[in-house]
Amino acid sequence: MLIDLPSGPLYAYTGGRPLAPQRPTVVFIHGVLNDHSVWILQSRYLAHHGFNVLAIDLPGHGRSGGAAPASVEEAAASVLALLDALQIEQAALVGHSWGSLIALHASATAPQRISHLALVGSAYPMRVAPALLQQAQEQPLQAIERINQYSHSSLASGPSVLGPGTWLRGCARALMRRVLASNPQTNLLQRGFAACDRYDQGLQALQRLSRPVLFILGQHDQMTPPKAAQSLIDAAPTGSRVLRLPAGHALMSEAPEAVLQGLRGYLPPP
Repeated sequence: MLIDLPSGPLYAYTGGRPLAPQRPTVVFIHGVLNDHSVWILQSRYLAHHGFNVLAIDLPGHGRSGGAAPASVEEAAASVLALLDALQIEQAALVGHSWGSLIALHASATAPQRISHLALVGSAYPMRVAPALLQQAQEQPLQAIERINQYSHSSLASGPSVLGPGTWLRGCARALMRRVLASNPQTNLLQRGFAACDRYDQGLQALQRLSRPVLFILGQHDQMTPPKAAQSLIDAAPTGSRVLRLPAGHALMSEAPEAVLQGLRGYLPPP
């Protein structure tokens, strides 16, 4: 569905189910050069098991219009604007990578609006190597190849690793190329990476939260290694949980069932 926001139309995948006021709502936020589809298993399952689901394309990405956010703060404002537009008083936020910083900042900006917060493949600070930032600016297609090499563990080493016809790296590469091409006016790869690299409010944001946070981390993640999330974990509210999975940065595709089960165990039954 498309939701009209002041910044432009925002696309949200609802899992094929209409929104119902009596159901709890979960908002899924993707990372750099991704879109709503990275959450397909988790979002569709929850949508058919008692939750409202909004798996969004960030502004300027995929099916969403408007200008692509140049900062975590801008992107977080669009998430809160989505809740306002749909008159949703409270929602759970689930974010991956850049999306985890967006979810964190939105939660800190309006903690009364956020019931639960799950950070997947997160780190703070989320620094990007200068060489990768430069390559993202000058040679984005080559940078995509490099990112996919670092984003997947040996679980996704070749075609058919999860069954006939599957190739996680190839699917991820095709998705990133498609999202990059969806906005010819903006280099979404460089803009997203720069936003991650500049964000410096992570610890302050966590200190504004009172509800426990769920961290889902990949043990073989080379983009946001588990140790890079330790500062967030140390600052998280009492009762926060850490789930470490045998996967790389692309947790939702390398360990889809485990990510879903982690979310099911964290979110209250609808």
